[in-house]
Amino acid sequence: MALLEVKNLGISFGGLRAVDGVNLEIKEGQLYGLIGPNGAGKTTIFNLLTGVYRPTDGTILLDGVPLVGRKPEQICQAGVARTFQNIRLFKKMTVLDNVKLALHNQVRYSLVKSLLHLFGYKKAEEDMNARAMEILKVFELDGQADYLASNLPYGKQRKLEIARALATNPKLLLLDEPAAGMNPNETEELMKTIRFVRDHYKITILLIEHDMKLVSGICEELFVLNFGTELAHGEPSAVLNNPEVVKAYLGN
Repeated sequence: MALLEVKNLGISFGGLRAVDGVNLEIKEGQLYGLIGPNGAGKTTIFNLLTGVYRPTDGTILLDGVPLVGRKPEQICQAGVARTFQNIRLFKKMTVLDNVKLALHNQVRYSLVKSLLHLFGYKKAEEDMNARAMEILKVFELDGQADYLASNLPYGKQRKLEIARALATNPKLLLLDEPAAGMNPNETEELMKTIRFVRDHYKITILLIEHDMKLVSGICEELFVLNFGTELAHGEPSAVLNNPEVVKAYLGN
């Protein structure tokens, strides 16, 4: 059984059909790419998967469990985490605290222990610090743990957002244009990091990206969306050489 199954997914905003009849099947451990021209509906699909929008029709199953109708925080607890096109960090918090915040959905101490700083609280805080630093080390951000998030350069802010999403312990990680604004060297480094995250943490990744070098370099399967509907899907080299896909991107 696929980790993520999306069947006949659709949503309308007034008279506009933004997503129409989309079917996706992503197997556990797969690194899957969702691509398409600007305005094709890619981020709308992420919003549907994470409960920001409720679909007009269709079903979404994670490990066979329905997600439609759940709140975003419930979907996160079920194992779906995401990043955003526009970086959303707590800019006035430290790098470490940004990641620790995402770990609080796994905290097991009580409010009383928290208020009184009893042993269970202290142990949980120590464990969270260690876990957060372990994740930051993967992204080579451990040396900036005490920096304010706003003081990181753009590329490292991108990495921190991925690290924070990873801290929620997801089954499925959704990355919305993770290489946006990065230079070629940063993109190459990001590709290696994404592969490592998938392999080391044994999670499934679905990413939206316009950088075709990144897409063809790490994705095992691609789904192309155009005007809210499926244009093509399959192995990257075949999809990227599909005349209809080329036409949709180049407009000729």
